[in-house]
Amino acid sequence: MRKLLSIVTTLALAAGLAAGCGSKTAETPQQPVSKETKAPGQTTYPLTVKDATGTEITIKQEPKRIVSLASSNTEILFALGLGDKVVGVDKWSDYPAEAKSKPVIGDMNTDTEKVVAQQPDLVIAGATLNGKAIDALRKLNVTVYAVEPKTIAEVQQAIKEIGKITNSVSKAEEVAKNMEKKLSEVKAKVQGLTDDKKPLVYVEVSPAPEIFTAGKGTFMDELVTLAGGKNAFSDVANWAKISAEQVVAKNPQVIISTHGVTAEVEKEVAARPGWDKISGVKEKKVVAVDTNLVSRPGPRLVEGLELFAKAIHPELFK
Repeated sequence: MRKLLSIVTTLALAAGLAAGCGSKTAETPQQPVSKETKAPGQTTYPLTVKDATGTEITIKQEPKRIVSLASSNTEILFALGLGDKVVGVDKWSDYPAEAKSKPVIGDMNTDTEKVVAQQPDLVIAGATLNGKAIDALRKLNVTVYAVEPKTIAEVQQAIKEIGKITNSVSKAEEVAKNMEKKLSEVKAKVQGLTDDKKPLVYVEVSPAPEIFTAGKGTFMDELVTLAGGKNAFSDVANWAKISAEQVVAKNPQVIISTHGVTAEVEKEVAARPGWDKISGVKEKKVVAVDTNLVSRPGPRLVEGLELFAKAIHPELFK
């Protein structure tokens, strides 16, 4: 339950950021101090970039000791083959398995002393989630690069940006390309669906007594649309707290839960007062998906998209 609350808090926090992570990076002019040439795709240092907070930072040399303040960023770093350079992660970094062996530097609250103790030359953070820690670390002259992707395209861009500052450009391109391949496969499955074939979908991020859903402007809203559905709560913004009565009034045809397992969630949802009248409950279209695949804006988000598509259109994935 504690982990679930942390996920909901993380998602709610993400609602307040206006800056995206699609900022373009810009290299500082390099002086011809030597005749050394870089292989295609290699990063030239020092490198000056602007992150999701709008801050320009300079990476003096290829990072050797990296700390991740968010599980999604940990997944990106490992996907880029940088696991051996990761010297600190947050409490929720549990994928891949190797990440669990790394020193923990905090949970929802980053322990800046533990971060500094790891002597990082680069910290990767979430612009909103780790806002206070970013400010504190920068005051200590720690190099922090912040990202804040809100769509699959922005996740791919964030991966490429992290790849550039860590001299992993080729691997980043490969990871982004693989994401695009999975995205295209799902799109092909739902292509041609008419509007009347796109069911109304309710995504439950957190259950009662405090029910949260994914509204407009969230990557889960995008997942519903890409998966061939219509978000029942596209009329609310970001990660929104709603009432049980609002869900009943919407009468969604499909219910996707990001907590628990299908059998348990289906039983619990059906037992809620008045919910037995909801179309999705009556038709037994209540599906629980792996929260880590749909709540972390990292490389596996496209796997979460496929789970959404299978929940909304199981007939297309037989």
